[in-house]
Amino acid sequence: MRILVTNDDGIHAPGLKVCEDIASKLSEDVWVVAPETDNSGVSHSLSLNDPLRLREISERHFAVKGTPTDCVIMAVRHIISEHRPDLILSGVNRGSNVAEDVGYSGTVAGAMEGTVLNIPSIALSQAYGPGNRDNPPWETGRHFGPDLVKQILSAGIPKGSLVNVNFPDCHVEAVQGVSVTAQGKRDQELLRIEPRFDGRSNPYYWIAFARKGKPTPVDGTDLSALAANRISVTPLRLDLTDQAYMTKLAEAFD
Repeated sequence: MRILVTNDDGIHAPGLKVCEDIASKLSEDVWVVAPETDNSGVSHSLSLNDPLRLREISERHFAVKGTPTDCVIMAVRHIISEHRPDLILSGVNRGSNVAEDVGYSGTVAGAMEGTVLNIPSIALSQAYGPGNRDNPPWETGRHFGPDLVKQILSAGIPKGSLVNVNFPDCHVEAVQGVSVTAQGKRDQELLRIEPRFDGRSNPYYWIAFARKGKPTPVDGTDLSALAANRISVTPLRLDLTDQAYMTKLAEAFD
């Protein structure tokens, strides 16, 4: 089995090595193609107005000056075009990709592009808390990842679907199991604009998160699984059609 590993945190991110370790437990034929720099939050974007620069880091390790989507296309259409990957693993991201994060995430987008190309794809992310951003419990993903991927592949990933996996912010011995979940929803009042001034008194702005208590997540969601120290496994679809609303609109236009 040939496995392609990518991410959005960049070629030097520690989570990429964790993802490669997971892949190496499943196959000896592992290729790594990741962004040259951090591309967090770029979603499913393509570099259409800039050339893609490709740099070989070492054997079967490449950096692309582009997005995670660019990396997957570069790998499948150019680097290993003679033998497409049988599986794409995107991650392991520093920080969870749950709820609305799914729409922003370059990590999830790497798996989405694999799905577009009809390759089974899984996104992997590691949650962290306020005090351990620089040192998330990477061993949790490294420990549980290989068997989890095997179970997902054994169950099968339908065409047009991908799987979004999130490891909780706890060490291996504290993990309470696995939950198959729905995508959750956060309170978007948490998002705000933080104004600042540079050394010349010119204004600039950061998108930031308000410091407020977290609401209790709805049961059965990715948010509730992580809150209970459980691994969240969420099936996603490329088809964004709202079938129920489509029927209502059809009736309206009739």
